[in-house]
Amino acid sequence: MKRRIPSLVALECFEQVMKTGQVTRAAEALNLTQSAVSRQIGNLEEFVRQPLFRRERKRLLPTDAGKQYAAAITPMLAGLENETLRLITWGADDRVLTLGLLPTFGSRWLIPKLGKFTSAHPDIQLNIVTGLTPSDFKAANADVAIQYGDGNWDGMAAHKVVAEDVIAVVAPSLLRGKSEVRIEDYDRLLMSTRPTAWAEWLAGAGLEGANSRGGAQFENFTMMIEAARSGLGVAVLPQMYVADDLATGRLIAPFGPAVRSRNAYYLAYEDSRGTMKKVQAFRDWLTALGS
Repeated sequence: MKRRIPSLVALECFEQVMKTGQVTRAAEALNLTQSAVSRQIGNLEEFVRQPLFRRERKRLLPTDAGKQYAAAITPMLAGLENETLRLITWGADDRVLTLGLLPTFGSRWLIPKLGKFTSAHPDIQLNIVTGLTPSDFKAANADVAIQYGDGNWDGMAAHKVVAEDVIAVVAPSLLRGKSEVRIEDYDRLLMSTRPTAWAEWLAGAGLEGANSRGGAQFENFTMMIEAARSGLGVAVLPQMYVADDLATGRLIAPFGPAVRSRNAYYLAYEDSRGTMKKVQAFRDWLTALGS
């Protein structure tokens, strides 16, 4: 059955007159003549059997019916345009993968490994953005993002990449001349996005009763690692971020063992992006790497 829908040209003319209030300005925006716009508005009013505008001097003022109709069709026209542009650029869109990374995870764990992905998929160009929260990556329109948590985010698929072990570390200079090593004697360096990190590590290490002084607070691990190296206090950090420091003795871990975190690092993306070839390629490569 044929749909009862007015012509797209008539709807475009109607939308522009609603925006500008004048046939002249609408005609300029659409690169049409004034008579052509007026004719399309007349055709549309005849089609819907309702006056959509009141003529007052040189302006067209929308009727209540016109306002209601504009509110309904404007988002539909925008959606139609967006989907058409998406289809036009379908091939190109699948060549650029916007990857959201937690800064320290990216610089210390993932980026050194990305050369293997680009070698295996030379047709996919990476666009890397950084953030700390899911909303950061959504604002950046990331196709996929590394997120830390339990793997449960509404409307998103999540694939575990790597577990996390955390450990309390300190600069060796802070222990020189100490006959006894007690964690209570040192300032705790704190992470604003990991408020429970200390409690979880103390519990896992069997040191729940230890009470040390609160110290400086940081918003990312990179600054916190540098603070620990500089002797500002003790930091509870992912072991994979400080493995080289521990191996070279730049940092030491005299207070207890590494403890497995309750959360882990996941590759996450909106459900609607799961059918994209570039997302599937990166997901398969990264989950295989993590395993």
